[in-house]
Amino acid sequence: MQTSLDCAGRILDLTSPIVMGILNVTPDSFSDGGRYNSLDRAMRHARQMVADGAGIIDIGGESTRPNAQLVSETEEIDRVVPVIEALRAESDVVVSIDTSSARVMTAAVEAGAGIINDVRALSRPGTLAIAAECDVPVILMHSLVEQPEQGFVPQYDDVVTAVAEYLKERVQACEQAGIRRENIILDPGFGGGMFGKAPAHDLTLVKRFNEFFGEHCGLGLPVLAGVSRKSFIGAVLSNTADERLAASLTVAVMLAQAGAQIIRVHDVKETVDALTMLQAVSAA
Repeated sequence: MQTSLDCAGRILDLTSPIVMGILNVTPDSFSDGGRYNSLDRAMRHARQMVADGAGIIDIGGESTRPNAQLVSETEEIDRVVPVIEALRAESDVVVSIDTSSARVMTAAVEAGAGIINDVRALSRPGTLAIAAECDVPVILMHSLVEQPEQGFVPQYDDVVTAVAEYLKERVQACEQAGIRRENIILDPGFGGGMFGKAPAHDLTLVKRFNEFFGEHCGLGLPVLAGVSRKSFIGAVLSNTADERLAASLTVAVMLAQAGAQIIRVHDVKETVDALTMLQAVSAA
């Protein structure tokens, strides 16, 4: 299993799970839209997440929630680049850019981002070539549809097999485009909407997460898990996004035990504490 990532000169140690803190500089993200869409507020939150133990700050300038407003590439760049530059000027934390736009990828990496995180797995025109040119690690997420219609119900014969096959195809496309294998991270894409998972599918992915490291998937690549405040938790508990901390921590620990090397979260300190206890017990 891969034990480190070179993120534009900043080395991430993957021998224990890394917490990736979410920083949405958007007005309309599903859980924290509008909270950090100014440079001052974004930087205060980023500093706190770094202090709380985040190894990666994942900055996004466009919401992927259902019915989110479309954002031009120029506006997305204007949202994310000042935050990346400001964070890069005062911290050595690895910065990830959450985008599906080739222009935004280029601008973000030039500003100092060390990871490209694409929920569309570099499927949009030009993104494979740009990611190869940027030569930083890329996160490939499984998603099912660009923008689901109202009432869309995802269907799978076997969700784990379907996700694994999709990710294998995207890895092959990356390698053919010149992206180095050691720069590829996988994400099964928990969640509804464009990610295309009903709650039962997400629960199955959690239960069988270890299969992404075995013969079933067999890619031997790092895997990221992003389940923080997700809708499948709400479906089980009948609660709102801001009431899902305990359940998010529970699932994060389960996925870390199953092999996840990066955990993407809103609640950094609590997740770091939970994973630290997991590591302490494992080492006892």
